[in-house]
Amino acid sequence: MNFPWPRRLFPVSFILISMTVVSYFLYYSGTLVDELAVQERARMQIWADATRQIINTDDTVSSPATLEFLLSIIEDNRTIPLLLTDDEGTIIMQRNFALPQPIDSLAPWELSDANKRYLQSKLDRLRQSPNVIHIDISEGNVQHLYYEDSRLLKTLNIYPYILVLVMVIFIAIIYLALRASKKAEQNRLWVGLSKETAHQLGTPISSLMAWLPLLEAEGVDHDTVKEMDKDVNRLSTIASRFSKIGSKPNMEPSDLNAVVGQSVDYMKSRISRRITLTFMQSSVPINANLSAPLLEWVMENLIKNAVDAMDGQGSITVEVKSTTDNAIIMVSDTGKGMTRKQRRDIFKPGYSTKKRGWGLGLTLVRRIVTQYHGGKIYVSDSQPGIGTTFVIELPLNPALSTTDA
Repeated sequence: MNFPWPRRLFPVSFILISMTVVSYFLYYSGTLVDELAVQERARMQIWADATRQIINTDDTVSSPATLEFLLSIIEDNRTIPLLLTDDEGTIIMQRNFALPQPIDSLAPWELSDANKRYLQSKLDRLRQSPNVIHIDISEGNVQHLYYEDSRLLKTLNIYPYILVLVMVIFIAIIYLALRASKKAEQNRLWVGLSKETAHQLGTPISSLMAWLPLLEAEGVDHDTVKEMDKDVNRLSTIASRFSKIGSKPNMEPSDLNAVVGQSVDYMKSRISRRITLTFMQSSVPINANLSAPLLEWVMENLIKNAVDAMDGQGSITVEVKSTTDNAIIMVSDTGKGMTRKQRRDIFKPGYSTKKRGWGLGLTLVRRIVTQYHGGKIYVSDSQPGIGTTFVIELPLNPALSTTDA
């Protein structure tokens, strides 16, 4: 089905615009993270300078106001976790860490063993990071300031990933909505086309039915009229099938052997005599809830496709069997076979290996099997030049069915 170019272009345009927006936000948030990291290092450098000057008070500090200012710099850091160690690695000071145990307010310099272990693990990790500033206190006396990113910086670091995740979810929702809309439109088209086809067939079929008694009354050979009557009834059945598309079919317990066998018998007289059509039915009845007219349509489509794949000669085998939970129908042919790509695309609307036709046969077959009968259909085996096997699995009616031995 061909959509206008702007409509086909919309999903691609939307994805490109979304990727552009995401890329911009990633770049912008990355810039913010880098700028904030630079600012935090500058704050830590000021903190380190204030620490050095406080330790060297006798040499550099000339007034209490200056000392108070330096202490305020130390105290004002309430967001960046830091550790101050001497040159031997002993922790001298810690700030802004969420310690596992509360600190005794009467003796804040005394840390519990749990807190010491926690701070030591932090120190070991920070030694592997670039977040360190060396403080030259005096000749031979060096202290080391290790610091973590603030909570704000950590949040900004994960923000791009959260943004990407949100955008991916948003794009996925839009994609699924567009896909569902497209599928719904296809369904409406199929239903409308099917019902219109049934309506258009109704008038000539009714006319043919009226002509049959007249032909027999005019002396036309009885066997000829009988065969014509069979085909007219078949046309009526086909029109009825089309009219049922889009409506909930009437599902009834039926013997799968009988339904499939009837389809095989019908197709035997309508295919080339050079093609052998064999039916292998189950040795026991296999009962399932199904719509016999729709399942016959499925079988006729699969058999006809097998005939088309064999260029007028070969063999087709239809087998019915069952497992504990499912009824199995296998349709095998000795035709051209399919490539991997053809197997992936065979059930897609509009796909066909033939020069004529709309490519809707197997699409409708899958819809009948999956949506109406709750089963599944797939190609179990296909090799170019050897043949193809289609498999249909239908749920059994446990109250009625008997499993093959």
